Amino acid sequence: MIKNYFAMQWHITDRCDQRCKHCYIFAGEDKSYSPEFDLSTLKEIFFDFLTTCKKMNKRPSISVTGGDPLLHKDIWGLLALLKEYNVPFAILGNPFHLNDNVAKQLKELGCTTYQMSLDGLKETHDFIRKPGSFDATLNKIHVLNEVGIKSAIATTVSKTNIDEIPQLVKIAVDYKAKSFGFSRYCPNEKDRDNIVSPSEYKAFLERMWEQFVILQDKGTAFILKDHLWKLFLYEKGLFKIEDESELIMDGCHCGISHITVLANGTVYACRRCESPIGKVPEESLYDIFFGDKMESYRNFEDFEACSKCELLRFCRGCPSVAKCATGNFYAQDPQCWKIF
Repeated sequence: MIKNYFAMQWHITDRCDQRCKHCYIFAGEDKSYSPEFDLSTLKEIFFDFLTTCKKMNKRPSISVTGGDPLLHKDIWGLLALLKEYNVPFAILGNPFHLNDNVAKQLKELGCTTYQMSLDGLKETHDFIRKPGSFDATLNKIHVLNEVGIKSAIATTVSKTNIDEIPQLVKIAVDYKAKSFGFSRYCPNEKDRDNIVSPSEYKAFLERMWEQFVILQDKGTAFILKDHLWKLFLYEKGLFKIEDESELIMDGCHCGISHITVLANGTVYACRRCESPIGKVPEESLYDIFFGDKMESYRNFEDFEACSKCELLRFCRGCPSVAKCATGNFYAQDPQCWKIF
């Protein structure tokens, strides 16, 4: 459906206890932290975002992340500002600085969701992220549940862990995570061996769907985040196209209802691929979002495969995976199994 909100994924810091193998921040040659803004500049960006939402007649939606956002020196001042202006928020972070008192503070300030990552079973996850991270993540789920913050588990799927994810779902359910979802690995130039084939990915979705059906009444919501779910469900007869309009109704949010701000103020069309389109606070988010650089990510007729597909309005796969794998944002999604 058409979104009635405008979302900002806000990376307020690069500081982090981990060096994940698939991390966007440390994927390139520069392994140093970006400079981060103080509270006064964060306030300036926040008010600019509210103005942008008002001009667009959209509700503001903010995901505060990093790095680990809890490591920013002004995190509590920023979250108090969000509370003052009645803007609920999600945290995308790590388990290491989360405890009972922090969880209570987050809840009081309006945190609705705290997302942590599990990228495979214990050995695989701790290899990808940090030794001890698997157990730490599972053990913090109850801390969030106790205060009424939605505990969300997210997974990045690659060849390294694809066979482990169906079992991982069961573990997340057993620990009473409130939601579970996954997205796909966006390869960097030196790691294209981790790209899953279309047939492998379709088979993976089938296994995941079977797990979801088995576990659907256990209290964990399964988030069908990957847009190729739409193709999967369409082929199973579980999604139907109800009208023949040309309106974009769902699928990739890039250029439609989402924007990303990095710790140094660089604005990306999508965080999952290198896509700089401007910089705050030097430029307004409204001008950036409706500017020529952002417009280049909204040329739906340029999709090499999706433009020929009846699901163009509802899917479009993941253009960032396509860009990372091929260099072309509009190339066919490398895991899409539909033949054109």
